[in-house]
Amino acid sequence: MVDGGGKWVYRAGQWGSKGGPVEGLVVMFVGTFEHSLDDKGRVVLPSTFRAQLADRGFLAQWDRCLGLWTEEGFSDAAERLTQRIRNGEVPQGALRAFAANAHEVRPDSQGRITIPQRLRDFAGLGRDAVVIGAIDRIEIWQTGRWTDQTELADDSLIQAVTALGL
Repeated sequence: MVDGGGKWVYRAGQWGSKGGPVEGLVVMFVGTFEHSLDDKGRVVLPSTFRAQLADRGFLAQWDRCLGLWTEEGFSDAAERLTQRIRNGEVPQGALRAFAANAHEVRPDSQGRITIPQRLRDFAGLGRDAVVIGAIDRIEIWQTGRWTDQTELADDSLIQAVTALGL
């Protein structure tokens, strides 16, 4: 297990942690970290997440929070959304809204990203935030919303683990 969060990878049916990106391995973001936003709306990303973003990432509105993807992850999410539109599962405007509300971010030398005011407003972010790994993306939550979410998620996780026989 990666202590305090980290990168998990999957290859040939095996999960494990690795230091840094390795060709053929899928990046996994895991862990929960409490951080503060500064007066300019910047938040420090956990060091375990920074290397995976490389030069840039994409921040977008998500489920009551903000989602932050690697360039490849954002492209994959947009591709999956496009496919669901083609299949008639979601309306055409979904991709437009997803892209229009996205923002490219580049971590500075201290590992901070600037969150635009409109995205902070959407997520209800004030001074405090919770930065979590959500496997294929990073999520940035307002502390109270995260607390509410974890209470709901705990019950769902117990049901899923039981159903899977884990």
